[in-house]
Amino acid sequence: MKPDFRLYLITDRKLFTSVEEMLLAIERALDGGAAAVQLREKDLSGRELLALAYRLRKLTEGHAARLFINDRVDIALAVDADGVHLGGNSMPADAARKASGNTLLIGVSAHSVQEARKAEERGADFITLGPIYETPSKMQYGAPIGPQALKDAVRNLSIPVYAIGGIRTERITEVLQQGAYGIALISAILSAADVRITTEEFVRKLS
Repeated sequence: MKPDFRLYLITDRKLFTSVEEMLLAIERALDGGAAAVQLREKDLSGRELLALAYRLRKLTEGHAARLFINDRVDIALAVDADGVHLGGNSMPADAARKASGNTLLIGVSAHSVQEARKAEERGADFITLGPIYETPSKMQYGAPIGPQALKDAVRNLSIPVYAIGGIRTERITEVLQQGAYGIALISAILSAADVRITTEEFVRKLS
């Protein structure tokens, strides 16, 4: 399966004072044209994550947008999400595909060309690669890998690659020139002064 979206929005409730505030921001992003959301709240209990996933499924369905759940195939299946997104320490893509009965799109996070190639070999449908540029949310993964690594990954993979890490509107042209299929974002949209207008600008530049 191939993803049908270019902008991949990833949640981070720590940017907000409440979950309600985050959901409102996500709704505004969906109003602005965001077509895929990944629920990524790793520190929540299974029960809390499931409850939030149901709410996000309702929001995304109302906008005909895709919903991905980070790591949890069981919760993705429970809420009828479109896919699951796996990290470096998650189960491999082929195991997730088997566990889901081949019903979910499977994204995998990679921080190098080698990791990206391995994920593709294990059956990932798409990759998020980064951090391409410096960004606070990805500092634990080390120095930015840069646009050239993005270009190398695209050249070596046959599945879509989404650039992540420090992607701002003025950098979209550069990442697209390297062959990125799309971009993955957190704070560039969720921390924007006007989430809907900012999302519209990103979507416009990606089209």
